[in-house]
Amino acid sequence: MHISLALETLMGRSSSINRIIVGVDGSEASLEALRRANDLAGALNAQVEAIGCWDYPRMYDGYMVAGIEGFKEGAEKVLNDAVKNAFGSDAPVNLKVSLLRGDPRSLLIKASENADLLVVGRRGHGRLSGMLIGSVSSSCIAHAKCPVMVAHAPEEEDN
Repeated sequence: MHISLALETLMGRSSSINRIIVGVDGSEASLEALRRANDLAGALNAQVEAIGCWDYPRMYDGYMVAGIEGFKEGAEKVLNDAVKNAFGSDAPVNLKVSLLRGDPRSLLIKASENADLLVVGRRGHGRLSGMLIGSVSSSCIAHAKCPVMVAHAPEEEDN
């Protein structure tokens, strides 16, 4: 969706867009989602919250998983690196970065309850699967409590 069309759609919905939530997992699509959300926020004078999610792997009854430390730290690094990759060393002043523990689908849908827009990336892997949308994006589209914008990773040019 082009920024001008997104602005028209949002402004038609409400005269006040204050909070934009972005799901960030470090993928190129999530970096594009972060950039697009920031472009919209600048035009709307809104706040952006970049949300990264992490959790421990599921353990099955009677089984202990070795080496389960470092998940939070790893997710925090991915989130901080994503912000740096999207904006360089000068992150926007209207950007808040949050790392939450839990399932990304549930956490983003919950965050959408207090947001005016939710922006997520679509991870495509090739031409055929690129036509499909991921489970997090699909869940957010189906269940979010605010409008959802899905950003696609920039296409690589064939040389």
